[in-house]
Amino acid sequence: MLNRRHIRIKVMQSIYVMHQQHSDQLDKEEKFLFQSIENTQDLYLLLLSALVETKKKEELYIAIASKKHLATKEERNPSLKFVHNRVLMALSSSKALEQALKERKINNWQQNDDIILYLIESIKDSKLYQNYMKVATSSFEEDRNFLAELYTEIIAPSEKLYDYLEDHKLTWLDDLPGINTLILKQIKQLKSETDSLIIPEVYKDDDDKEFVTNLFRKTVLNEAELSKEYIDKTPNWDVDRIAEIDTIILKMAICELLKFPSIPTKVTINEYLEIAKEYSTPKSSIFINGILDNLVKEFEKDKRLTKSGRGLL
Repeated sequence: MLNRRHIRIKVMQSIYVMHQQHSDQLDKEEKFLFQSIENTQDLYLLLLSALVETKKKEELYIAIASKKHLATKEERNPSLKFVHNRVLMALSSSKALEQALKERKINNWQQNDDIILYLIESIKDSKLYQNYMKVATSSFEEDRNFLAELYTEIIAPSEKLYDYLEDHKLTWLDDLPGINTLILKQIKQLKSETDSLIIPEVYKDDDDKEFVTNLFRKTVLNEAELSKEYIDKTPNWDVDRIAEIDTIILKMAICELLKFPSIPTKVTINEYLEIAKEYSTPKSSIFINGILDNLVKEFEKDKRLTKSGRGLL
């Protein structure tokens, strides 16, 4: 579920929090880091279950409306196309999803059904839904493409859903783009209604989980040593005014260069430049690139840069 860049971001954020809180409780902060990473799967399950809940709520509405004393013709004979969407039905009947929700006790929408009701209203008001419902029948491919567009245009950008996620768990906001991309990818990969939904593990493999611990601990425990590597390489910058995120990014990058021999130099530099572009100031990536470029040349000259084995992305 998480790629290496996402892991690096999580580690960076945890170190930043440690700095802000002036904390030296390594075990406590590492536990928080791992919990933050585990929470990404809760977000994934929560968003996936939102699709299932829209189907359930609409089915309930149809059942109640059809039994009204003064039900309209449309209410007595409603179109079931949306609730019979093959992908929604596959998600609703997925034992893997049901088990994962149960194990991680994800029942937010039962307690906050106003979010689901709002999403249903947004769906029904959309041209996408109205055009989809105009035609009585559809193929699996059409059902899948409709749901993918629905997720892209209505679910993912929903401000009400975003506000709920922000209030519920602040760390989810940074995870949201990646999780939305993953869910959309999974929907698009479904080839038929017999395809099983695979609930991904949080980590790709044990190496990734070990990478979290090693990057966090090796950076935090060697911060003073790592900062000395770049402190005299910033003649045009007031060290005290360098953004704190930039100093953390530099320390993590230098840590990878020197203490992670299996990660290629170019991978390390490119990853942290991208993180700097997203999380720091507009000029940060240029500043960090200049520092790292000079350091790599120095490390190579002094034979301190020893890389071996395959690159771990």
